[in-house]
Amino acid sequence: MASAFLRLLRLRLMRQLPLRNWALLLALAVAPSASALAAADCKQSNADLYESKSPAVVLITALTINPYRRDDRIQQATGSGFIIDAQGLVMTNSHVVFGAQVLSVTLDDGVVLPAKLLGSDPIFDLAVIQIPAPDSGTLPVLAFGNSDEIRPGDEVAVIGNPMGLDQTITTGIVSALNRILPERPRLLAWPMIQTDAAVNPGNSGGPMLNRCGEVIGIASEILGNAQNIGFAIPSNLARSAVAQLVEQGRLSRPWLGIDGSMIDAAVRRIFTLPLTDGFLVEAVEPNSPAANAGIMGGRLPVKVGTRSLILGGDVIVEINDIALTNSESLQRALDTIRIGTRARMKVFREGKTFTTKFEITERPLQPGDVPESSQSFSVLQEKKKDAGPR
Repeated sequence: MASAFLRLLRLRLMRQLPLRNWALLLALAVAPSASALAAADCKQSNADLYESKSPAVVLITALTINPYRRDDRIQQATGSGFIIDAQGLVMTNSHVVFGAQVLSVTLDDGVVLPAKLLGSDPIFDLAVIQIPAPDSGTLPVLAFGNSDEIRPGDEVAVIGNPMGLDQTITTGIVSALNRILPERPRLLAWPMIQTDAAVNPGNSGGPMLNRCGEVIGIASEILGNAQNIGFAIPSNLARSAVAQLVEQGRLSRPWLGIDGSMIDAAVRRIFTLPLTDGFLVEAVEPNSPAANAGIMGGRLPVKVGTRSLILGGDVIVEINDIALTNSESLQRALDTIRIGTRARMKVFREGKTFTTKFEITERPLQPGDVPESSQSFSVLQEKKKDAGPR
């Protein structure tokens, strides 16, 4: 299901691109196929892989200022990135560069260049920055591979600048696929690649390479209170986002303005309240399309086992004539929604069903989209009941 969602999401992003972006997207899409044909490239030793690919990996330094602090107002953070275009496009994580006052990039040969942020998306944690193209010669470039083709057990290598150290390679395997991580805006979560290759602060934005030397992931997060559990953003998602980040500076998403959970027969059997299969609306964002259409959120918080719900809100049973019976049908329905169009919904409320339509607008950046410290390396900490303030 998660792989299907990723394909739907990628198609949705590609449909929204202006025509002038397709040349860049096509170039990025074609690049990996040429390298994949060279079977010898897939038999390199780790030493040869590092020697041939590390020149395209860069160190990114971000200088930020926090106007809301009295102490430690100015901070400097470092991360990694990799060159994806000979004209100087560099891909990295959003949390490395978002909100930076000054950006600089250190190339593999030690040359330090100024950098400009072209586009950033805190939700997918992707960003593209620009460095000057050289007066002579060409910049080394890494090509994207097909992340849909990787399997658990495949060997991978991560190159970056961990803990303030210079270029470093770590190796491991793909531990799992389609990992949906917590602490994400619901309905906008994406499946990630899990690896046991060592990933540390400073690796953020660096490439995860397959044995052919192609980028199949971007190092993004680690799991706190664990050993060698890291996560990477799939390359297919990253590649599909490049053109829109470069041209628009952001990723455009249709906005409903609702949050909630899928309801099925197992949940309905627990409660005597009027419920039906569909998407239970637990919260409605102010001034959103859903709020303007009169969609109602819940009022009664309950907990069933480990699952928390807010009951009493509307249940959306259909979107654009697609019945919402499970998560897959929900994603299929959301894929029909476009910015600037009218969405049609069948809503269940207090035992009665009605249909409503409303205009879909672009989703604005929400407070929860941006990490508390956008330059800090993302670490998912295991939450403990007795944990006090940190």
